[in-house]
Amino acid sequence: MSRPDEMIVIDASVAVKLFMQEDYSDRAEKLFSMLGSDVQPVFIAPDLFFAECANVFRTYFKMRALDSVDAKSAMAILLELPLQRLAIYDHVAFALELALDNDISVYDALYLAVAVHLGARFVTADRKLVRKLQGRGYDIIWLGGKAFTQSIDRK
Repeated sequence: MSRPDEMIVIDASVAVKLFMQEDYSDRAEKLFSMLGSDVQPVFIAPDLFFAECANVFRTYFKMRALDSVDAKSAMAILLELPLQRLAIYDHVAFALELALDNDISVYDALYLAVAVHLGARFVTADRKLVRKLQGRGYDIIWLGGKAFTQSIDRK
């Protein structure tokens, strides 16, 4: 998956798997372990990513799946990861266009818009989103899919 100049846009659905044992958490861990490798891709995290992660942690807190100390700790860890942060302001209009054209949320479309603009891959754990965008020419990879496994195993 990784050339030194490769860029990967990640969404919150992938990142929260680092802190909660869910399907494909092991794959998320493998992906994020690339951050410390010699030939690492650039991980792009639009501003929205951090708010969405915080909201997921709050949801897990409300469900009693995560206590407040762990939720705050998870957020602190995410904020310290060497992710390339990207303001979303310049991508909102294109995200709306993508959302309308593909019947997806503007939130999901923001990640896609950033990936398209940068010529980056978009990695998500949202299988429904990948299915909606399948065959439309976007470089999107589902964390649970064969394409993800094959691209990671090439490392």
